[in-house]
Amino acid sequence: MWFSKSTDEICNELNVNPSTGLTSLEAGARLKKYGMNKLKGKPKKSLISLFLAQLKDMLIYVLLGAAVITLFIGEYVDAVIIILVVILNAVIGVVQEAKAEKAVEALQQMTTPRSLVRRDGEVKEINSEEVVPGDVIILDAGRFVPADLRLTESANLQIEESALTGESVPSAKDAAKILEDPKTPIGDKVNMAFASTLVTYGRGEGIVVATAMDTEIGKIAKILDEDNNEMTPLQKRLDELGRILGFIAIGICAVIFIIAMIQKRDLFEMFLTAISLAVAAIPEGLAAIVAIVLALGVTRMSKINAIVKKLPAVETLGSVNIICSDKTGTLTQNKMTVVKQYTLHDLKDIPIDNISTIQPSGDEAELVKSLVLCSDATYENGQGTGDPTEVALIILGDRFGLSKTSLNAKHKRISEKPFDSDRKLMSTLNMEGNGYRIHTKGAIDNLLSISTSALADGKVIPLTEELKADYLKITEEMSDSALRVLGVAFKDTKRVIDPEDMEKDLTIIGLVGMIDPPRLEVKDSIIEAKSAGITPIMITGDHKNTAFAIAKELGIAEAIRQSITGAEIDGFSDEEFSGKINDYRVFARVSPEHKVKIVRAFKAHGNIVSMTGDGVNDAPSLKYADIGVAMGITGTDVAKGASDMILTDDNFSTIVNAIEEGRNIYNNIKKAVIFLLSCNLGEVVTILASILFFWPVPLMPTQILWINLITDSLPAIALGIDPGDKDVMKKKPRDPKESFFAGGAGFRAVIGGFLIGILTLAAFYFGLAEHGYSLGAENIPEEVLIYARTMAFVVLAASQLFYSLTIRNAAKSIFQVGLFTNRYLIVSIIVGFILQLGVISIPFLASAFKVHNLSLRDWGIVILFALVPLAVNEIIKLVARIAERNEKN
Repeated sequence: MWFSKSTDEICNELNVNPSTGLTSLEAGARLKKYGMNKLKGKPKKSLISLFLAQLKDMLIYVLLGAAVITLFIGEYVDAVIIILVVILNAVIGVVQEAKAEKAVEALQQMTTPRSLVRRDGEVKEINSEEVVPGDVIILDAGRFVPADLRLTESANLQIEESALTGESVPSAKDAAKILEDPKTPIGDKVNMAFASTLVTYGRGEGIVVATAMDTEIGKIAKILDEDNNEMTPLQKRLDELGRILGFIAIGICAVIFIIAMIQKRDLFEMFLTAISLAVAAIPEGLAAIVAIVLALGVTRMSKINAIVKKLPAVETLGSVNIICSDKTGTLTQNKMTVVKQYTLHDLKDIPIDNISTIQPSGDEAELVKSLVLCSDATYENGQGTGDPTEVALIILGDRFGLSKTSLNAKHKRISEKPFDSDRKLMSTLNMEGNGYRIHTKGAIDNLLSISTSALADGKVIPLTEELKADYLKITEEMSDSALRVLGVAFKDTKRVIDPEDMEKDLTIIGLVGMIDPPRLEVKDSIIEAKSAGITPIMITGDHKNTAFAIAKELGIAEAIRQSITGAEIDGFSDEEFSGKINDYRVFARVSPEHKVKIVRAFKAHGNIVSMTGDGVNDAPSLKYADIGVAMGITGTDVAKGASDMILTDDNFSTIVNAIEEGRNIYNNIKKAVIFLLSCNLGEVVTILASILFFWPVPLMPTQILWINLITDSLPAIALGIDPGDKDVMKKKPRDPKESFFAGGAGFRAVIGGFLIGILTLAAFYFGLAEHGYSLGAENIPEEVLIYARTMAFVVLAASQLFYSLTIRNAAKSIFQVGLFTNRYLIVSIIVGFILQLGVISIPFLASAFKVHNLSLRDWGIVILFALVPLAVNEIIKLVARIAERNEKN
């Protein structure tokens, strides 16, 4: 704990003289001992390993098994089609995931190229990778910190640490401080400087105490390096479905062989029939269709400013019921803004849009003028440089029509007394008419102690104890609202005053309160999220009061008891903390480790957790969350690399829109799965019934494969990109443990499957009966069988195509949903019929599939049969709607 040791102790421990630094020889020896000052990453996965990872799925194993068997029996076309499906599925997955794991690479890129170091008694500029423990580093404004340092000197030193701490403003450093508490948060370690943070003001020196993976940023890299590839709810459901279908296929084959032996049928013929049934049981296109639907969902989400890096993340969004959001830059604007100003007996709110101009009047014009003149920051063309607090003052001046450029030209600065962390004041001496004016800004209590008068309606009056109490009361009220308070005073003089004598007998003008304000659109998004059953949580490195004030304004928290700090979290065991996690809505002064602990605690209760953030400090929790969401504009490369989704507009509202999209995508995938399983069940019913009752097999394996891969797949994809339910955000998040078959979906799949199967058998029977044969007849001529199978083949395809229309919504009729609201589905049905017509009418295809053309009368009968499953399902939905209405009444 370097922060709890004096500089002398540090020098002795690291064997270095701060006035001369290390010798080049010693530095070389330490470089060999400790290694280069750069972050290490785990080896990148090759494309081959990514490809093979896509094949680790029960459904894929079953498909590959089916391909091997079809090759064995000489059905080469079937085998090639199945293998192409498997390859397509794997390629889609690889293309998406090849770009995913870039977090540690981004961390490596954040290291500083050059650093100022004292060696051999001289200041040298070296490559930051050559910095070693014990090196003396010189810091000045605009320079990145190359490693973790224990500061030995600091002169008005301020370091921007928001990427590590989440704080909106730079941290003021004090090398002389010694911190005793071993649990001091990073943001409070004022005698330390950390790798990859930026010096914004002042200067300092420090001794390197940690390099590479031992730095705070290195610890984050280690967390990111750990594998945490949990399966998403969709992956779990599909894996479970794949296992079920695999076992069903194996079971079916076993049943058929038992039946064959009992019935003393030809075993080779039964083997071919078993293959037919196995092909019928497994929706070969399912894996590819899900991948395609997710890929299309990714494309659609990019249009609403959400870039999804991993396909399954699209669906996981639909299950999210906890959004853990970083405060700075995500819920807030990440820029200090003046929101209140006070001159004697006149407190005013300032609109936070930073655009509207304000007409200055009386004392407030003097207040803003002094604040602007007593600032070193700049703000031009929407870009500010310098201390964020001073940038906020310059912006305030612009809004009052008192720009820094015009004021500096009119009131030239003659001398100044820089800000000092002990005085907490800054003063400038500027020209004012024929004389001079001192402008002093800083902590209000310090200003009151050196002021003797106050400005009231343009007049200077004595500063009484009552007036002091008034200023302090307003200051306290602003502080209670988590505002950062800054006072300002002035003094006119006829001569140039020595800086040491500036801060005496001042006239206090007033004070301003500033904060990093909430994003204007976030409040409405939080209301929408809550109505959708989603709980928003704020996690930040900022102070508790500041965090709670923002959370209360946004509607995230209602009482201060819903807030907890990182130090308080450390007082709980993991079990205790997990038990209390639901009591809190705001987590303040937290470290990266705390953020991970918070995410894990929420997940332990079965929640699906989304974590949003933009800093390096957010990266581990982004990775551990079910959905990590990084900011695209303000987000660091590290956060983007560790996330599953990136918001290109940094808008919290986009998360809510993305969750809505995710819910609809899951529902669409569910529709596609139920549709495919209904269709495949219909095929199983057809084949199994024919075997059990000694009937001829109505469908050939090639015909079943054609329907599964072509006729079924087009409507399934169209269902996958259905416009979705407009009321989806009025429902609670889906339980991640919920089966695909919940909510009556399984019942609908079974009813649809049996109807399709029975009607296919009915069409086969009709085809035989047309030529005077029954299902149980023997020695049926080949021509008659081809005709009957053609009828069954077309009814099976057509009934599935029509059935896709009723699958779009579990409760609403096809007319309530809108018959033509999914144009892709209508087109897929039309294309399906055209393809089916082509198969039976084009001679070489008809020969390959062992079918032939149908008459116009036959087509009429086929369409009539095919419409029955659609009509029955619509009647079931109508009865359910009537029963629901009666129940409400």
